[in-house]
Amino acid sequence: MNRLRRGSLIAAACLTSATLLAAGCTPGAKPQQVASPGVTASGTIDFWHFFTDREAEAIQQVVNDFQAKYPAIKVNVNPNQDDDKVAQAIGAGKGPDVDLSGTTDNVGKFCATGGWQDLTPYIKRDNVKLDDVPKPVQQYTAFQNKRCAMPFLNDAYGLYYNKKMFAAAGISSPPKTLSELAEDAKKLSVKNSDGSYKVLGFDPLLGFYENSASHWGPMTGAKWLSDETHSAVGTDPAWQSLLTWQKGLIDTLGYDKVNKFQSALGDEFSADNAFQKGQLAMNIDGEYRIAFLDDQAKDVDYGVAPMPVADDKADLYGSGYITGNVIGITKNSKNPEAAWQFIKYLTTNTDAVVKLANGIKNIPTLNSALKSSALKVDDKFKVFIDISSNPKTSTTPPSGSGSAYQEAMQKFVQDWQAGSVKDLAGGLKKLDTDINQQLALGG
Repeated sequence: MNRLRRGSLIAAACLTSATLLAAGCTPGAKPQQVASPGVTASGTIDFWHFFTDREAEAIQQVVNDFQAKYPAIKVNVNPNQDDDKVAQAIGAGKGPDVDLSGTTDNVGKFCATGGWQDLTPYIKRDNVKLDDVPKPVQQYTAFQNKRCAMPFLNDAYGLYYNKKMFAAAGISSPPKTLSELAEDAKKLSVKNSDGSYKVLGFDPLLGFYENSASHWGPMTGAKWLSDETHSAVGTDPAWQSLLTWQKGLIDTLGYDKVNKFQSALGDEFSADNAFQKGQLAMNIDGEYRIAFLDDQAKDVDYGVAPMPVADDKADLYGSGYITGNVIGITKNSKNPEAAWQFIKYLTTNTDAVVKLANGIKNIPTLNSALKSSALKVDDKFKVFIDISSNPKTSTTPPSGSGSAYQEAMQKFVQDWQAGSVKDLAGGLKKLDTDINQQLALGG
């Protein structure tokens, strides 16, 4: 996706064994020596991030604020850099001092391999209070007692729906259950004279835009892991429930017809996004889509709501999936003190976090920022803040093998939704075995 962003399964520094050896990322790598309290950071640091265009400008404004407050530190900013580019740079003994990743999936890998330095010594030395960071966010920025990342804003996922299309179909409110979602998807779909789809009520294919097993799992409360080295996808019945529902909707709409329709849709992060163009009546997406709609599709009359949930798990409604951007000091940093000063400002300064949240339209990862009167919150954005704050909201667990377990699931689902898998329960149990092998190697 455009910036290889939220929810995309992207390559991380040291993600594969070959890259691991090239980058010199070995388990147990020692972080650089941390200076004594009171040290004054200075010099130049290189900061790489994956954002582009409007969002990159919002980041630059906060970088400018940092340099005005700390004139002894110069920040060279390099936007549009994904984790794969960072991995290649680290493998060559180069790379940035500070790296901003668009996914939490690789935190376990960053921590386990030493690709990013452990920030715990800096946090303890400077007496940084993590209590201001929500618990789920604290969890996805650490792995095996190493905190090699700090949170840089948060994404929550919900349902976007076209109000005009809903009214035309006689639907008064967004679906709250999976059965309602399927029924509404059928009512809202419109065909051309040749039987192909002109408008799809909802695209049920995983792998499309933000449709992924990780984002959909919370709709049934599905668990990924039973512990750090054991998969739960073959034993948790919630996965069978979710995939059975999905396949039922695919069969109703027609796999080939949906696939053909989907192949002609525009890029997710362009002005030709299918929901923005009126080609989808409903779509799962993050809170950041609000800013894209405001910028690229002002005429679309839409609403947002929590994701629909399994019919027998109504208590999950209001929750969802969260992830976020994470930031850290790479193993090759030539100026880790200045890098830490910069990271600390971006992630623990309430005013900076609020300004970033307002500019990028992401959810703040500080409780103090969430309560700030300066935070711009309208009715739509509040839906996502509530999802993020819901105690039943979940995220994908960190793993020493990075996103490998999610990639294995996606590969399985590609076969499943195409009709190649005849035994769902048996297929998921086999998937358990494959994932367990990956987890063992990653650990």
